[in-house]
Amino acid sequence: MSKAFFLTTTLPYVNADPHVGFALEIVQADALARYHALQGDEVFFNTGTDEHGQKIYQKALEEGKEPQAYADEYAEKFRRLKEKLNLYSDIHFIRTTDANHKLAAQEFWKRCDVSGDIEKKHYKTRYCVGCELEKTDSELVGGACPTHPNLQIEIREEENYFFKFSRYQKPLLEMYERNPEFVVPDFRFNEIKKFIESGLEDFSISRLKEKMPWGVEVPGDPDHVMFVWFDALINYISTLGWPCYAPPSKKATEGHSKASQGKPEDMFTKFWGTKDAPNAIQVAGKDQIRQQAAMWQAMLMSARLPPTKQIFIHGFITSGGHKMSKSLGNVVDPLLIVDEYGADALRYFLLRHIHPFEDSDFTMERFKEAYNADLVNGLGNLVARIMKLAEDNLSELIQRPEPQGFTKEYTDALEAYDFNRAMQYVWERIQALDQKITKTEPFRLVKSEPEKGKALITEMTEELYGIGRILNPFMPDTSEKIKKTILENKKPDNLFPRKN
Repeated sequence: MSKAFFLTTTLPYVNADPHVGFALEIVQADALARYHALQGDEVFFNTGTDEHGQKIYQKALEEGKEPQAYADEYAEKFRRLKEKLNLYSDIHFIRTTDANHKLAAQEFWKRCDVSGDIEKKHYKTRYCVGCELEKTDSELVGGACPTHPNLQIEIREEENYFFKFSRYQKPLLEMYERNPEFVVPDFRFNEIKKFIESGLEDFSISRLKEKMPWGVEVPGDPDHVMFVWFDALINYISTLGWPCYAPPSKKATEGHSKASQGKPEDMFTKFWGTKDAPNAIQVAGKDQIRQQAAMWQAMLMSARLPPTKQIFIHGFITSGGHKMSKSLGNVVDPLLIVDEYGADALRYFLLRHIHPFEDSDFTMERFKEAYNADLVNGLGNLVARIMKLAEDNLSELIQRPEPQGFTKEYTDALEAYDFNRAMQYVWERIQALDQKITKTEPFRLVKSEPEKGKALITEMTEELYGIGRILNPFMPDTSEKIKKTILENKKPDNLFPRKN
């Protein structure tokens, strides 16, 4: 039976061009969205850009641009990922500068204030601009942030509004107890549990406008703007038109998926869920676990809104053992790879050769090796061999095979976010079919016993069609090409041209 399925990535900052680290996250999420769509589910897939905060404000100043103009320019670069990475056609792209998002952030603030969870106080803290987060002594390594070791830790001292995070230690732990699969994988769940058990400190949720004016204005206090994390996290529900009584503006509804065409209150309940039946799945990197699994969940409790259903935390793509980031100067541009090798080649590598939960090193050498061995010599060669046999020997077109559903091995892997395992299952099917050709030699059989040979070629062609089907979440363009070439009974052009 079909169901509503809500899925969201985190929103990347628009202070740099897209890099392959975010491409990993959005491709993983896209594979899940496509898989659920194949199951017949009604999918709301959300992504977008995080456009407020000090990093964006500073970059705009450096480039001599107004912050909004700067954000517009970079948001468009991330929007291009939909086409470049061949993302799910019904995807929604939200920007935190959208009018409805700002309304949602202010309404959310008011609800937390009504709950008694916001207060103004003086504070002094260590702060990492890269993370946009306060840091405790225990989180620093040699006085530096381990995620941004080349950025100096700032000492900040001013009067801000604070969210009373300290009140939510017990409620969060109780929620984790009730939902033993709330965070995947388990070892990441254990990390956040230990963080909560060690005690929570209230966190700052505003900045003085005179120092950093680029943000959503705090309700009732024009001297402050919201801290970027408080503002940005709310995109997960503002994308659904929340708050219900505030209809999205024309700008806010641009790009909404077909699934989002409805009353805001209906969309929120349908896709985000209720307190007793949460529905939202979030995909995030390991550096976001505190924000997604603790801060955001406490904020939802304060606003009296349903929690997230589950959070999948992936590892980093590394280069030489370091997180790939612009500040470290070791980024790989996914768009350049797509321009040369195609979107499906990059999607294939990210989903099969990058570990879904652990850090994985990305090098062009590894990528090229996998491309030639697995795609050129493997899948591409198999499709060419079978379709050459079919084109030469079958006089009638293959009828579209009826869907056979998915095996438990395949679905279990995807439900557990184990993309490597799901892809391995697909490649085992590819290798088995390749071995079947070697063992049965249909090219000889069709000459000595034509009818048996044609029956075997038909059988292999139908098996190839099944492989095309299960490739869809991972390599959608290749999937469609395989199915099309079979239904037309015509050997395709080279699916994966060999590269040096």
